[in-house]
Amino acid sequence: MKKLTLILSALFMSSLTMAQQEWAKKQLEESPRHHEWVKVKYGDRVVESFLVYPEVSNKATVVIVIHENRGLNDWARSIADQIAGEGYIAIAPDLLTGSGPNGGKTSDFASSDDARNAIYQLSQDQVTADLKAIQNYASTLPAANGKVAVIGFCWGGSQSFRYATNQSDLQAAIVCYGRAPQEEQVFESITAPVYGFYGGNDARVNATIESTTANMKAAGKHYEPVIYDGAGHGFIRSGEMPNAGAANKKGREEAWKRLKKILAAL
Repeated sequence: MKKLTLILSALFMSSLTMAQQEWAKKQLEESPRHHEWVKVKYGDRVVESFLVYPEVSNKATVVIVIHENRGLNDWARSIADQIAGEGYIAIAPDLLTGSGPNGGKTSDFASSDDARNAIYQLSQDQVTADLKAIQNYASTLPAANGKVAVIGFCWGGSQSFRYATNQSDLQAAIVCYGRAPQEEQVFESITAPVYGFYGGNDARVNATIESTTANMKAAGKHYEPVIYDGAGHGFIRSGEMPNAGAANKKGREEAWKRLKKILAAL
């Protein structure tokens, strides 16, 4: 009986997560932009990635989109599409490629909880290598202008900050409610400006902002954190959901305006 209850609970949570993603899926289906799946290869590894082209006449800057801790789901793909809608080539790698059942990716996990559990088993070296391969691939696309920025959300926000410590030719690292690396010495290697987006009601992450500011200042690096009052963790996603609370919705709108200004200045 207990086993049956657990199975039913897992099925319920899975269906609830799917329902919560329907609006994002609908956005993708209605998008006029060109979407495609690409396999980015390096060594013996292949990283499945979602690529979106903007409708522009000029060559465009690339924005690497790093998903939350639930993997490359419909919302992560929809945010890539929205960034492309602002005039940028967006590429969202599925960093769970190869970690799913039978060597699959995010969509092959039975539930988003399973994907989340798997993401914390990833090797940091592999994540960095994946992102470098994605940057090498995307920056040389015929429609790209050679400039690359990275943006990440939640777990992906932390990865965006860490990637900036490992890559010297980024135009910007955009960190959405993610934490900085813990090792103070790594800040010295950052060359790109780092922009932080944080919800006011996210004390777990916000408790790290003061020390991150001090470490970046000591290293002579550009770090610009902004806290959006009343917004919670994940507000850029939850702020566009059909049932979004007022604070998350407002925070999301303000954050998007800021993001557009940052990208336009690159």
